[in-house]
Amino acid sequence: MFDPGSPLGVTMTKSAMITLTLLLIPLSCVSGGKILVFPLDGSHWINMKGIIEKLHAKGHKITVVRPSDSWYISEKSSRYTSINLPGQDGFKDHFESFVSQQLELKLQGRSLSLLPRIWKKMENQVLVINQFSLFHKMHCETVVQMFENETQMQAFSDAKYDVMLTDLGIGGGALLARRLRLPLVYNVRWTLQGESHDLIAPSPLAYTPFLAALLTDKMTFPQRIINVLSYTIGFLSTKYISEPHYKPIIRRYFGSSVDYSTFFLDADIWLMRNNFIFEFPRPTMPNVVYMGGFQCKPPKQLPVDLEEFVQSSGNHGVVIMTLGTLVAKLPLDVTEEIAAAFAQLPQKVIWRYLGQKPINLGNNTLLVNWLPQNDLLAHPKTRVFVTHGGINGVQEAIYHGVPIVGLPLFFDQHDNINRMQARGGAVNVDFAVLDRHNFADALVTVLHNSSYRENMQRLSRLQSDQPMKPMDLAVFWIEYVIRHKGASHLKAQSNKMSSIVYHSVDVILVLLAVAFLLIVTCLFMLRFMCKKCFSVKKTKHD
Repeated sequence: MFDPGSPLGVTMTKSAMITLTLLLIPLSCVSGGKILVFPLDGSHWINMKGIIEKLHAKGHKITVVRPSDSWYISEKSSRYTSINLPGQDGFKDHFESFVSQQLELKLQGRSLSLLPRIWKKMENQVLVINQFSLFHKMHCETVVQMFENETQMQAFSDAKYDVMLTDLGIGGGALLARRLRLPLVYNVRWTLQGESHDLIAPSPLAYTPFLAALLTDKMTFPQRIINVLSYTIGFLSTKYISEPHYKPIIRRYFGSSVDYSTFFLDADIWLMRNNFIFEFPRPTMPNVVYMGGFQCKPPKQLPVDLEEFVQSSGNHGVVIMTLGTLVAKLPLDVTEEIAAAFAQLPQKVIWRYLGQKPINLGNNTLLVNWLPQNDLLAHPKTRVFVTHGGINGVQEAIYHGVPIVGLPLFFDQHDNINRMQARGGAVNVDFAVLDRHNFADALVTVLHNSSYRENMQRLSRLQSDQPMKPMDLAVFWIEYVIRHKGASHLKAQSNKMSSIVYHSVDVILVLLAVAFLLIVTCLFMLRFMCKKCFSVKKTKHD
């Protein structure tokens, strides 16, 4: 009998282990795919970066396509190689100017009566539409340069990527994936054609609120009117923003027979950056994967000086405030109002702010250039999170169960805070009419009404009670697409249908035409028979 303890057995066991290791090495290489990533810059990159890090840790080779003058996407990284595209000259400065203009228009409405304030809001919307139209115009110019660069396109083709991962906030990734015939995965909520669900899933307006309408899934009749009108305006606005720029590219490189309205819908998997803890219940599709909170993670220890400041708050705890990466400072008069409200609180306040220090800053308030948002939200002494309502911050607040005082400024922030308010976890303060009194009232309400914290902690429990972590779920489906070279069996045929076919307009028109012909024929026959009867009676009478 073979004795594994004998010298021969030990030798054979070592040989077997070496052989097994050598056999496993190529298997591990096979499991690693080649992933081409076409991200959207700014805060969206923070989301994409987290997925890239996880994919890299699992052995995948990542290539990131970035503008040469990117704000956030580093050219050098240990986790990916980068391909530079021509930058968008001066766009960062232009965008920062746009943000300042938006804030200025909001503040101008503070002293106006109702109708002039509505006019200012409309002016603000026109500014947003024109700015995004310009952004897509510049992006499309970059895409055309990329497509016309034969050397670059050949390099893309020679690399033999397994899948394209992109953010549909811009269309470059989807266009490149179609050109290279790659399976396509979206990391998405908003798209260049509107909200993702509204594009790919049935969206009955009776209970699926359009995001800009700031409604819930329980609408009165007047609210349903507002919802329908908001949807119509939003649909027309997005067509104006993106279609004039992308449609010529699709016609030029993919042929005039390709339907623009469905071009960007043909993805294998849609990784949705929300879930039904945050989203209202609504119809969905089999290739939509919900990964809300995927960027959330356990906290790290706070820096010593920050921990000491937090601990000095005693039983009162701390309030933290940040308005995201785009708004590091505010007009001085607004800053003074916020500082005055904070000074009234017994809580300590940590406020990320880079502007001029307000004169009336309280002794309880610490101004910082940067704060570890996730780590502070996880701290047991954190009582309230004052935020602009960016989706990352809102998801982290849910994850850690911290109630919110919202100061939404633009984009989807109003809708994000509206949804948290509907869940009972937030109070919204209109930035246009903010003063020390209404801001302090909002803070006191959330601090002293325990229902806000209880509701957020309930949402946190729901968020964590899942069979699989959202990030692991996202990575699984990307790898699924690599393994099966797509997921065409999950894609509904509606993605390839025009609006006329999708809504059966052609069928309805044919059926109406047939019904009309039947009615006309019946009337003709009835008239003919009546004339026959009358002619027979007249003949007999004569």
